Amino acid sequence: MAGIKDVAAAAGVSVATVSRALNGHPSVSPTARTRVLDAVRELGYRPNAVARSLRTDQTRTLGLVISDVMNPYFTELARFVEEEARTLGYSVIIGNADERPELQDHHVRTLLDRRIDGLLVSPADGRSPLAPDAASGATPVVLVDRWVPGLDVPVVRADGTGAIRDLVAHLHGLGYRRVAVIAGPAATTTGRERVEAFRAALRDHGLPLPDEYLGQGDFQADSGRRATERFLDLPEPPEVVFATDNLMALGALDAVRARGLRVPDDIGVAAFDDIPWFVHTDPPVTAIAQPVAELARAAVRALVDLIEGRPPQSVTLPARLVVRRSCGEPACGPVPAVERAPVAVATAEAPPTSQQRRNE
Repeated sequence: MAGIKDVAAAAGVSVATVSRALNGHPSVSPTARTRVLDAVRELGYRPNAVARSLRTDQTRTLGLVISDVMNPYFTELARFVEEEARTLGYSVIIGNADERPELQDHHVRTLLDRRIDGLLVSPADGRSPLAPDAASGATPVVLVDRWVPGLDVPVVRADGTGAIRDLVAHLHGLGYRRVAVIAGPAATTTGRERVEAFRAALRDHGLPLPDEYLGQGDFQADSGRRATERFLDLPEPPEVVFATDNLMALGALDAVRARGLRVPDDIGVAAFDDIPWFVHTDPPVTAIAQPVAELARAAVRALVDLIEGRPPQSVTLPARLVVRRSCGEPACGPVPAVERAPVAVATAEAPPTSQQRRNE
């Protein structure tokens, strides 16, 4: 394998000139730069990243610790983080916390030991003791999606408050009055914020949120299934369930179908975090969509600004409501024609559905 000395000999320049040419230093003449690049191509030379990092004290590597790689939202986030980092000349090492604070801590320590240039974290627990330790060290840190209250680092996140208000207005307009919610872990900022926003939006429409209509989940499908089963066992089940996470919404759909019930005829389902799967479920799921690509790009740019000595910016982007058929018709607001359901016709033999009873 060719080394930098071989390139220097082939180009007829010094090793220092090769190094400066490959790093774009303005002191290298165009002629010398051309000879160096020609030699690099002919010899197939590849710079030693480890040696370069020792010289420059930079690895051109970012760390990303995400809460759950199995969650399609975080999978998409990681994809766009890697894409933006590559555009800016950085590579990414990803650690999956699996919604476990102790595993998150392990990945953060491992990444810091590998001398990454900066760290992106979506905290599994807003009370994690490691995040302040990492943020107070020499490695720049940016929090994405979730945050740690009181921690003075840039945060890039989406605000779902307005979209949740739109969702509740949509449900209210469809005639729903008994509304349940499946909350995420209270230890996460997103888990608390979404339930608080939902409760406030219900209050604006004069709707209660009884304790029996508040289910506790953990951002996993099984918890959504269990919470929905409990709702369905109530003497007066809710008419619609809002899951504050996409996986919990899929669990809710499983629970409804296991009872032989129909969505939305017997019970409506809505979700926070729109994912591509929701277009393909039957019926397609009404969901609140976060601007994942924009969040990922803003987070990477904020982190690179910190690394390269520029003032970073915290960013908050609005989420939006995507209305589909899982809460019934008529839809509130524009819905693509391909997502409109055929109008169901009740026969004399069929009992009226909950949607029909509400409309009466």
